[in-house]
Amino acid sequence: MQQLTNSEEQLMEHLWKLEKAFMKDLLEAFPEPKPKTTTVATLLKRMIDKDFVAYTEFGNSREYYPLVPKTDYFSKHVNGLIKNFFNDSASQFASFFTNETNLSEKELQELKKIVDNAIQKKKK
Repeated sequence: MQQLTNSEEQLMEHLWKLEKAFMKDLLEAFPEPKPKTTTVATLLKRMIDKDFVAYTEFGNSREYYPLVPKTDYFSKHVNGLIKNFFNDSASQFASFFTNETNLSEKELQELKKIVDNAIQKKKK
């Protein structure tokens, strides 16, 4: 799976949220200052070429939809991050994440619950 640029990721976020969208819907989803239609069209073309987006034609209009689920994309992204920056060690990543981000005690407790639940599921 290829990587998306930051601009493509931003557009993809809107498309994941909307699930299906015409150009006008995508433009409306952006905050001000909104990108130009030509910019969004160029990003969509690149994302189609990368097999992230497809469309259905309705006359002169195209309804765009994502081909890659958000969870699949970010899972691959995070796994690549762990492999490339943390010697393929999830525990090194977790250590860095919990020590180098200013997580509150509540957020750390929530993370602990998530990990504990994952452990319970693995035991079954």
